[in-house]
Amino acid sequence: MTSVITGDIINSRDVLAKIWLPILKQSFNKIGETPKTWEIFRGDSFQIEIENIADTLLFAIELKTTIKKIKDLDIRLAIGIGTKSFDAYKVTEANGEAFVNSGYAFDHSLKKQNLALKTPWKDINEEFEVSLGLSLLIMDNWTVNSAAFVKMYLENPESTQKVIAKKLAISESSASERRKRAGFDEIMKLEKRYRTLMNKKLTNL
Repeated sequence: MTSVITGDIINSRDVLAKIWLPILKQSFNKIGETPKTWEIFRGDSFQIEIENIADTLLFAIELKTTIKKIKDLDIRLAIGIGTKSFDAYKVTEANGEAFVNSGYAFDHSLKKQNLALKTPWKDINEEFEVSLGLSLLIMDNWTVNSAAFVKMYLENPESTQKVIAKKLAISESSASERRKRAGFDEIMKLEKRYRTLMNKKLTNL
């Protein structure tokens, strides 16, 4: 069982690639090497495999913060969960249920929203079609400051709000306000729900 994210950058032509491409690659390199684990194609499209399916939504959220930190940019992400039937030197040439599900979500679900999930399990698909749609009402409207705040928290999960505030050079009260405006606690509850369900599925395989 593995996971695949297929995605692209929204409004990529409005911002120089030298601004967003290096930090996108930096995020991908945390997972693995290109072209085996990730690949960028057609300029602003990409595919990446994340072997631990429980980690995938958190990585997707972090990717969104990375891109939303840059004014005028956003990102579309289609997560596919499933088996892998064919391995390849390039991730874009590999195949299997996870790749098919990611491609399907990219072609169909991303017409309606910027983050989608397709798994082999109908109940999970139905639940996250609703919950991801609701979460995007928050995430799609993140400001640059909100995205920077969430990213800082994700990169420093053990840090207190006081420490986060210091890293961002803002007051603790400002950090508290940014946390609320970013819907951070609600987004993390969704991530925890996803992680719990994926771990249960892995246990039952």
